[in-house]
Amino acid sequence: MKAVIQRGRNASVTVKGETTGSIDEGLVVLLGVTHDDTEEDAKYLADKITNLRIFEDDQGKMNLSLKDQEGQMLSISQFTLYGDCRKGRRPSFQNAARPEPANELYEIFNGYVRDQGVPVETGAFGEMMDVQLTNVGPVTLILESKDR
Repeated sequence: MKAVIQRGRNASVTVKGETTGSIDEGLVVLLGVTHDDTEEDAKYLADKITNLRIFEDDQGKMNLSLKDQEGQMLSISQFTLYGDCRKGRRPSFQNAARPEPANELYEIFNGYVRDQGVPVETGAFGEMMDVQLTNVGPVTLILESKDR
């Protein structure tokens, strides 16, 4: 499982002209699922992301987590994170999980985040989405569950 996380504010996702999720302050997470990912991967990333100390404290140091900040999460499924661009000019998405198991693990991830007391807003799985974000810092990090 792969996540691109961005510290943000005023983030939202729109599907077919309708806003499906928005946050004021917190993290925007683009989440991709591959074939051999499990519930354990979802749990690991949910815990890692919600406790990652990437928000500034009173001294301006990255010392606070999303939970410390009482922030929100905008979670967006993103199969293209597993796009392989090494050959040719068109990405291959063979490494992305099929929609049904990917959606299941995406929902499990969101559930684990909510279980930690973090409000989660979402896009719409499998839909074309417009994402707007004010990236604060900017801070953008990439995490993979297999790298633990």
